[in-house]
Amino acid sequence: MDKLKMSTPDLTDKNIEQIAAIFPNVITETRDENGSLKKAVDFDLLKQALSKNLVEDDSERYRLDWPGKKASLLKANTPITKTLRPCREESVNFDTTENLYIEGDNFEVLKILQESYLGKVKMIYIDPPYNTGNDFIYKDNFAKSKDEYEEELGTTDEEGGKLFRNTDSNGRYHSDWLSMMYERLIVARDLLRDDGVIFISIDDNEVHNLRKICDEVFGEQNFMANIVWQKKYAATNDAKGFSNLHDHIIVYQKSQSFERILLPRTEDQNKPYKNNDGDGRGLWRSDNLLVKSFSDAGVFPIANPNTGEEFFPPKGSCWRASKTTMALWLKEKRIFFGKDGRGAPQLKRFLNEVQQGRVPNTWWTFQEVGHNDAANKELKALFNSKAPFDTPKPVSLIKQMLMISSNKNDIILDFFCGSATTAHAVMQLNAEDGGKRKFIMVQLPEKTDENSEAFKAGYKTISDIGKERIRRAGKKIVEEFNTKNQQLKLGEVPVDASKLDIGFRVYKTDSTNMKDVFYHPAELKQTQLSLLESNIKEDRTPEDLLTQVILDLGLELSLPIETKKIFGNTVFIVQTNALVACFDNNIDFKIVDTIADLKPFKVVFKDAGFKDDKDRINVEERFKRFSPETKVTVI
Repeated sequence: MDKLKMSTPDLTDKNIEQIAAIFPNVITETRDENGSLKKAVDFDLLKQALSKNLVEDDSERYRLDWPGKKASLLKANTPITKTLRPCREESVNFDTTENLYIEGDNFEVLKILQESYLGKVKMIYIDPPYNTGNDFIYKDNFAKSKDEYEEELGTTDEEGGKLFRNTDSNGRYHSDWLSMMYERLIVARDLLRDDGVIFISIDDNEVHNLRKICDEVFGEQNFMANIVWQKKYAATNDAKGFSNLHDHIIVYQKSQSFERILLPRTEDQNKPYKNNDGDGRGLWRSDNLLVKSFSDAGVFPIANPNTGEEFFPPKGSCWRASKTTMALWLKEKRIFFGKDGRGAPQLKRFLNEVQQGRVPNTWWTFQEVGHNDAANKELKALFNSKAPFDTPKPVSLIKQMLMISSNKNDIILDFFCGSATTAHAVMQLNAEDGGKRKFIMVQLPEKTDENSEAFKAGYKTISDIGKERIRRAGKKIVEEFNTKNQQLKLGEVPVDASKLDIGFRVYKTDSTNMKDVFYHPAELKQTQLSLLESNIKEDRTPEDLLTQVILDLGLELSLPIETKKIFGNTVFIVQTNALVACFDNNIDFKIVDTIADLKPFKVVFKDAGFKDDKDRINVEERFKRFSPETKVTVI
């Protein structure tokens, strides 16, 4: 019977396997800290395999380097033993929702989600700290005499780890920001589907550096756009230099498989589509037959079939099509001569022949997607008071990104979610187009300032604001649809607001559920034996264990979970029969046979749940007899 490893994957081993598949000659062996042999890469041979010239030493090359880059890469590849713990009391519709809100350091969360969401996320949007001198808080996991550089906040996380604010007095001001972003983007890329895409908001301060690290992480060939968003509608007259009216939104696809979606076509009020003449081809509007030209090419007469009058293009112009094409358009009656059939020739442009949508461009105005002031007003209206968050983004801005990049059943991730505008936008778009997009929001429980409006209103952390925003936004969307249903015209079908998923499961990062001996048995001392009757920490619940097992087995956290009492034992059934788990003691063979009857793909028990090794072996034998396809494991 296998034992679950209960930690995130070791990406170093995975990367070595991938290199070995391409360059088997560069694989060698070395010894680990315990003296055991393990695979390793001969980097000199790998360099030579990737070079057309003799490689003797390092040479200058085009790349972005900074102090701490290698440590970030190491950190991105190193497994962690952290887990998530469910928090039902802060959730909404925990048993039925497919949305997630995860509270914790986003790097740790990304690592924890690696197995369950590898290659499953369609769209990522992040609004990371812009590194303007006081907005960037990070965990000091790789301390290298940072006391010389960093201004300590005097606060700690839940495990006592120091939190720092990256100020411009920091000697590693840019380097620390780059390391923070680099390691997160490396892990986040693995979560994207091959046809996935990431949107990143940033300002002028770090946009140049962000482009370079994204080129490295996603590939320069996968850069798609630098969208300029007009975030303000008026200039600041007291600006010292230039009044800044814009932010950037950097867009990268994971691969060439990404297919951009057209935005809805907006009606041109000056030239609406009509069908005044009853043309069987449907709605049309007039279009110009002329283009500018300074040659005789495309200059020939067009005869009006109604009057015989010939028309030539004016001087400096020509017809927009060849003589043959113009003759065909005349025959098909695509060319008309005014309302009375005697005017200048014009082209009929039919709506059903026009591209059904518009290609998104890289200049997004505040009229189209909103601005900062509108975002603040949205939040004030939602909370019926002053906005509890200083820098929200407009819902319409995030919704436009979703419309360009996501289909109705996709997973959307935001791991710098702030006030949770992305979650609001996902629910709003689902309500409008009948979609079932699922969101994953991640936010560090950063404390709000005691003098802030948020703190005065009772929101002690940024994540408290985000969770409350989702609750309020969900209720508002349902209320709007109920009002709309009461005002339907004859023939209009009401929207079933009960089908909208406005809930979310709350999870919080914590240390592993397993005692340290689970990972480091060699460090066990004889005097500790009496403390180790169970390898599970005493304060952990069966739901805590289930969550870590779901993550360890690579299942999604949004899967439906059914809890049953079977012969007095608590049994969890995940996604019908994808996983069945029981973490009770004194496992009875009656319950084992009942679980086997469900023919689950995977079953997990607590290692200490069996009275002795004999019972444990018998359990395996019973599954081999009644459900041979089931994989039985223990924790």
